[in-house]
Amino acid sequence: MTLVRWEPFREVNSLQREMNRLFDRLANGDEGDLTNTRTPFIPAAEIYETGDAIQLKVEVPGLEAQDLDVQVSAEAVSIQGERKSETKTEEKGMIRSEFRYGQFQRVIPLPNRVKNEQVEAEFKNGVLTLTLPKVDGEKNKVVKINLG
Repeated sequence: MTLVRWEPFREVNSLQREMNRLFDRLANGDEGDLTNTRTPFIPAAEIYETGDAIQLKVEVPGLEAQDLDVQVSAEAVSIQGERKSETKTEEKGMIRSEFRYGQFQRVIPLPNRVKNEQVEAEFKNGVLTLTLPKVDGEKNKVVKINLG
């Protein structure tokens, strides 16, 4: 059996070199193999709270309302759908075409319980906006902390 000297930072150095190469390619505009990697689509979300409701905005560009499945429970919102994207560019006699397909799902936990049967939804310009009314007991709920 051969003994191998363990160098704990070898993997860290290797990872750092890979990250540097990735950033160099991005900075130089050379996407190379980056377009072939399968990074999952995770829609961006923004959530804020008012006295009576929770507002949730989810950005799903390129999708239509019928492409989305939105389910709301008292504690969370689940959004799933399928993304189909096509890009075609012609430049100096060359044609570049890219397709991106894939299903996605995002579950967003809510800070308070909501009345899921009274949710209002609006879908406009690729942005889904949900207004989630809070359960009455959750409105302006203040809890006293005993510092004993």
